[in-house]
Amino acid sequence: MAGTAAQSLESYTFQYKGFNFPKDEVTPEYIDSLEDFEIRDSDVFFVTYPKSGTVWTQQILSLIYAADDPGAAEYQTTFERAPWLEFQRKGQDYNARPSPRLFASHLPYYLVPKALRNKKAKVIYIARNPKDVMVSYFHFEKIMVKMEKTKDFSSFMDKYLNGNVMGSSWFDHVRGWYSHRDQFEILFMTYEEMIKDLRGAVLKICTFLGKRLEDSAVDEIVKQATFKNMKNDPKANYEFLPEDVMYKEQGRFLRKGTIGDWKNTFTVAQSEFFDKVFQQKMKDLPLKFVWDINEEAS
Repeated sequence: MAGTAAQSLESYTFQYKGFNFPKDEVTPEYIDSLEDFEIRDSDVFFVTYPKSGTVWTQQILSLIYAADDPGAAEYQTTFERAPWLEFQRKGQDYNARPSPRLFASHLPYYLVPKALRNKKAKVIYIARNPKDVMVSYFHFEKIMVKMEKTKDFSSFMDKYLNGNVMGSSWFDHVRGWYSHRDQFEILFMTYEEMIKDLRGAVLKICTFLGKRLEDSAVDEIVKQATFKNMKNDPKANYEFLPEDVMYKEQGRFLRKGTIGDWKNTFTVAQSEFFDKVFQQKMKDLPLKFVWDINEEAS
């Protein structure tokens, strides 16, 4: 397959203000412009580290707002309904979008628009256990044309733990948002709680957003937002990406969407080493994650 030879991270990314951005997708000038991005009180931002449930949250929010958004049917995909703030597509004017606006983002807390700190617009942050994130990311880079192809999982683990991937360090991203959560009107959730109780997660999001939906509407959202149904939904599964963006013969954008898949990839030694790093970097935070679908958070 063309383009799969391992290449340096610098071939695909550039670092700006301590964060790794994809080349050809964003510029330093645009990132700087976001500092003064005009925020509306009705805006909703959902933020994740890559491979932590962004597309899933994109689907859930699109469905929640579809009931009272007369223009929702005009959007062909959830990507159009809730675009990435930092990856503005050519010819798209975010200021011209009707309210309520939904935005996805992988930005660290210190690079989001400063007006978000007025606590009027809402932020939903989804964190996922970093072992599953790492495995998902390892497979993800194989199918994406403009991402570095790492020769093996051990090499990828070294890159990931050192933040030498697009999106930089999982530890820094999660720690940054959690430690500064008081600066935002924010709902902090985990991917795992969404897996274990999707209906409860949808209701929690609705409550945070001040949305009162009938039980039947919530049931329909939950049905359409299951991983199985979302994977087969052309509006949500990202199968619409062109061949110059994704190697479709190598896999699907949405892979498994479960908890504990890391056990199928990590060796015992790798898991033990990861646990030491995790403890060192996160020991002072009260965050708890579910590492196996049959276990509780720890």
